[in-house]
Amino acid sequence: MGEQPSWAIRIRHLAGRIPATLVLVAVVTAGGVVTQGLWSPLIDSPLWEGIAYGVPALEAGRWWTPLTGSFFLARPWVYAVALTGFAGMAHLEYRRGSRVALTYFAVGQVFAVLGTMLLLWLCAMLAWPWAQEQAAALDAGPSGGTMACIAAAVSLFAPPWRLRAWVLLVTIVLLLLLFSGSLADLEHLLGVALVLAVDRSLRPQRVTVREQRLIAFVIMLGLGAIQIVTLLVPTNGPFGRTAPLATSWVDVVVDVVVVIVVARGMRRGRRWAWVVSVVLTTVNVLFGVALMVLISALGVDAVEAALSADVSVALATSVLAAMALGYLILVRGAFRARRTAHIGQGARPTTDEVKSEIRRHGGGTLSWMTTWDGNDYARAGGGIVAYQRRVGVALALADPLGPAASRADAVTVFIADAERAGLVPCFFSAGEATRAAVPRGWRSLVVADDTIVDLPGLRFTGKAWGDVRTSLNRAGREGMQFRMTRLRDEPWGIQQQLRAISESWVAEKGLPEMGFTLGTLQEAADPEVRVALAVSPVGDVDGFLSWLPVYGEGRVRGWTLDLMRRRPGGFGPVMEYLIGSSAALFAEEGAEILSLSGAPLTHPPGSGAIADVTTWVADLIEPVYGFASLHRFKQKFQPRYEQMYLLYRDEADLTRIAAALTRAYLPTATLRQFADAGRELVRGEH
Repeated sequence: MGEQPSWAIRIRHLAGRIPATLVLVAVVTAGGVVTQGLWSPLIDSPLWEGIAYGVPALEAGRWWTPLTGSFFLARPWVYAVALTGFAGMAHLEYRRGSRVALTYFAVGQVFAVLGTMLLLWLCAMLAWPWAQEQAAALDAGPSGGTMACIAAAVSLFAPPWRLRAWVLLVTIVLLLLLFSGSLADLEHLLGVALVLAVDRSLRPQRVTVREQRLIAFVIMLGLGAIQIVTLLVPTNGPFGRTAPLATSWVDVVVDVVVVIVVARGMRRGRRWAWVVSVVLTTVNVLFGVALMVLISALGVDAVEAALSADVSVALATSVLAAMALGYLILVRGAFRARRTAHIGQGARPTTDEVKSEIRRHGGGTLSWMTTWDGNDYARAGGGIVAYQRRVGVALALADPLGPAASRADAVTVFIADAERAGLVPCFFSAGEATRAAVPRGWRSLVVADDTIVDLPGLRFTGKAWGDVRTSLNRAGREGMQFRMTRLRDEPWGIQQQLRAISESWVAEKGLPEMGFTLGTLQEAADPEVRVALAVSPVGDVDGFLSWLPVYGEGRVRGWTLDLMRRRPGGFGPVMEYLIGSSAALFAEEGAEILSLSGAPLTHPPGSGAIADVTTWVADLIEPVYGFASLHRFKQKFQPRYEQMYLLYRDEADLTRIAAALTRAYLPTATLRQFADAGRELVRGEH
């Protein structure tokens, strides 16, 4: 008998972990077959009154209906929704076992069904039309129990997704009750409310400031969306029925703009946005209270006639506004960010101070890039963090600078200050030590592999170094000269050749020179940066490199490759020649390492699933920047690899971080240039 495929083994393993869920799904499905409810509405069958639960069923003495009604459904289309709802129970059972899942389902179903009957029976005595209508209705289905299981499954989510899922779930059940108002909607609300009261995992005060702002952002967007939707769609809820309101599209657009502006301010923690939101929700609540008073005194018809409008939507919106107002007051401390809020402790460090810090305490292979223009600096926990503000993101570059012992504090302080300022913090091209220092629960994504050549004992011997030896030998035969220099020490004519080579290289790309972790001739002009030249016998520069210093223990312990440029039509293997000659020189000088810098989005085999995905992205953008080709070129120098990470709080930030990285790397690119690059990608041209 042959070996089972892996997918079959996984399915069997999953089925073994959720037997209770599968049994209930089978029972509900079998009920639909036996009663023919899968293809014919059971609500039109003579069996309906003997199966379905509700206040009329109990008044008629059909005490068994809460049990029988839990495993049948009124209409065929409901089976798709109801059976999908068991996914929450499956997750709960997989995580906590069959006994716990069955308990939540059974107790949730009984509480939702009996609680709904009791509430409607009591409210119907108040001459409440909606309650009287629903108290006369019958229902069937297991959704009260499955909603309780979904709520219990949400409580198992890891932060920050737990709070987000809770807000989404509570919002959905409230909206359905307030604007749909069916018997089932009330059952769903009670099932969720039971779990919410028992496990008490919805605690917005115990999450980060950033998360409190994000929830407020979603709440304000939701309130705005509800007001707009109710202008266009009829509703039927506890406060009555409404028809679509005739209104000007100009009013709708104005409402949308106001909501978006205020919600965006809430996400960034602006105090003015919080004040405006509190005022708007307070007005909604007071208006709802005033309506209730008038209705009590004059009646619904008289109030609607006086206002020439339906009051049901206003009352429902007031309920939601009251809940939103309570949340805003609860988390009011999260909204103190200013647009130009300072990040860090004390005065901002200068570039000279940053350079001094690197020389004194050392740094990683990318640390010298933090001294480039465009970076800002924050003193944090005894260290310095270099970062850029881009589209609401505090984009920290590489590892914090300063003593190694201060790194964890620097990371913590920077994150807290960035969030207080209304920014999304992240670390780009950080190493393992910084990855270990970020708060628990943060995510990491491999964005590059630093390619490092160890210099002590370096010899260009063996088959692996064949290309480098060939380039060195050919350069000797053709009279090429290697010169390690500094840009400012070169004559005007040489400097002009380097500029011409760079401009020619940029012109071929269609996009401007990239920045952030990729330098230009401006950065190469730094006195501490060395430039390697390959000069032909006639005095032409056929190629050049720039090398950034890597400090450690108060001295230069290595060099990082930045610029790589070659003259079209010049010496063929000029880059192999320049890198090989530079490595030999640095080794003679006593340097320990030579970094060929990060190979963006490319990784050696076996780096994991995420690395495989990012390598696929590198292949996609190969026609524009050739990252994959560059990675293959660097492999000629037999480097070892150290992974570099993007560190971020959770997946919800990735869209904004991607936009921030785009602007950091291409701050001057225009939409037309992006469009041209996109066409190159589609055509696959180099």
